[in-house]
Amino acid sequence: MTEQEPGRSGTAVDTSRRSPEQRSRTFAGILVNTALANITTSYLWFALTFWVYLETRNVIATGVVGGVYMLLIALSSISFGTFVDRYRKLAVMRFAAAFTLMMFVLSGVMFLLTPSALLLDLARPWFWIFTLIILVGAVVENMRNIALSTTVTILIEPDRRANANGLVGMVQGLMFIVTSLLSGLSVGVLGMGWTIAVALALTALAFAHLLTLRMPEEVRAAATDAHGGFDLRGSIAAVLAISGLFALILFSTFNNFIGGVYMALMDPYGLEMFPVELWGAYFALGATGFIVGGALIGKFGLGSNPLRTMLIAVILMGALGAVFTLREWAWLYIAGIWLYLVLVPFVEAAEQTVIQQVVPLNRQGRVFGFAMAFESAAAPVTAFLIAPIAQFWIIPYARSPEGASQLAPLLGEGTSRGIALVFLAAGIIMFAAALLAFLTPVYRRVSATYARTTAEDPGKAPAA
Repeated sequence: MTEQEPGRSGTAVDTSRRSPEQRSRTFAGILVNTALANITTSYLWFALTFWVYLETRNVIATGVVGGVYMLLIALSSISFGTFVDRYRKLAVMRFAAAFTLMMFVLSGVMFLLTPSALLLDLARPWFWIFTLIILVGAVVENMRNIALSTTVTILIEPDRRANANGLVGMVQGLMFIVTSLLSGLSVGVLGMGWTIAVALALTALAFAHLLTLRMPEEVRAAATDAHGGFDLRGSIAAVLAISGLFALILFSTFNNFIGGVYMALMDPYGLEMFPVELWGAYFALGATGFIVGGALIGKFGLGSNPLRTMLIAVILMGALGAVFTLREWAWLYIAGIWLYLVLVPFVEAAEQTVIQQVVPLNRQGRVFGFAMAFESAAAPVTAFLIAPIAQFWIIPYARSPEGASQLAPLLGEGTSRGIALVFLAAGIIMFAAALLAFLTPVYRRVSATYARTTAEDPGKAPAA
């Protein structure tokens, strides 16, 4: 990577070099490449989660693995955002791709050299070292997602950014579909060793393709006040410079705090209901909701107030999260997942669109990184808390004769009624929080800030 030269004059971004259509094609190439990279890392990450649960049948293990992943993202996102602000975006993406490839190679070597009995013993360090290597590779790949959000600002016309963020949601949906299906099949049919080999091949392909992409609009990295490799002070200053932006991030953090419940327990619930191969396929079916949600945003945008759209989506997500496991019915679970994931792109695209609109480009990396750090830190806290509580108290209670009889009128009968009880409580909390957010002064301030910035430049009006 080549660091910016703060003393040089001239604009860092020159969109006159190519037409909006040409820039959109470049963005499409970057989006496709990021999709392949995300699919690859998620493919190996999902496979690791399935493999851990199937080998241990322990929700604590899956909760810890998921929690560590989100915790690593939280700890590294400030650094990722700082580097995105200080360096050219494609350079950041290439660095992240090369690092991820190196870590996946290391995981493959360790898998080949370590006997299975040692690698699967949770009491020994080898399992945790192996897991950490894969997770670090997957975490660093997230640096590309921060850079991708800033390329929307550089390459896409202001009135089309909400739509572009919807396309990002479609890519995430495709990632979930492919990885859910392939990860389950890989673990169930090929085994973990071949799964790592496939991930290595796809990671290398994505890296090679990334080297062919060019983005001439970014003449140089934008002059920024970012310093060092972990500019926490600058990140906080960038967030606080926009009235109400910190509160928006806090709300998204709380939403992720509740979402950590689903992260910890959704796979165990599905794997209790279906064989691993079928669970991967059914989750892939549910994940088509991501594509539908992203496509709706890509077509219609987010309306005149993305924040309002975001809160309405969260209200609906809370309602769905409360009811999609009221009975242990496969169709209800998959339909609930599908509808829930239709709404997720609306929440994510709304936050991204607001930040891209109100935050200057030379601070966007740190703002996106700060938001990712805060929001990612919430989920592991929930996962670390809820996994042992569910494993040792809630699930045994729900499976006891007394607990089963008490829960039957509300949640029906089945082996996973304890997890269903947790989902019900989480959904109610999410629903109530979003309703209350509509009544806060912060909601009005952020909405006013967004409206003011669009009014100052009519070209920034959101797509209706």
